[in-house]
Amino acid sequence: MRAFFAVVFLCAASLLSTVSARAEDPIDATRTMIEEQIKAFLKDDAETAYSFAAPGIKAMYPDKNLFFAMVKKSYEPVYHPGNYAFGRSRSIDNGALIYHEVLISGRDGKDWTAIYQVTRQPDGSYRINGVQIMPDADSKGI
Repeated sequence: MRAFFAVVFLCAASLLSTVSARAEDPIDATRTMIEEQIKAFLKDDAETAYSFAAPGIKAMYPDKNLFFAMVKKSYEPVYHPGNYAFGRSRSIDNGALIYHEVLISGRDGKDWTAIYQVTRQPDGSYRINGVQIMPDADSKGI
């Protein structure tokens, strides 16, 4: 009976460590963070959207309203996407820097590719350090 409980305990511990490892995966964690920022943009929630910005971005835009105005003006497809989906992701230096490709269909019908640069902060958290957006010239439409 003792052996049975030992096996059950080991299986449970193995399962918990697998779940824990997945929860800490920087690709998944940063993808979720980007989705949360996009949701904040869609709700016009400047405070939440700004909370995901890296310190360098906050230094350039020291106020959430300045940040939000910049995003509205220069990143319309990210600010209010029609639809979006994640493309490729790349982790560099063991997760210190992560790039995410986000494929966006704008509300105007145009397709865009946004490349998010996400950096790990000294406390281990991640913040969005920049977004490069470009028209998707290869899109063939439906």
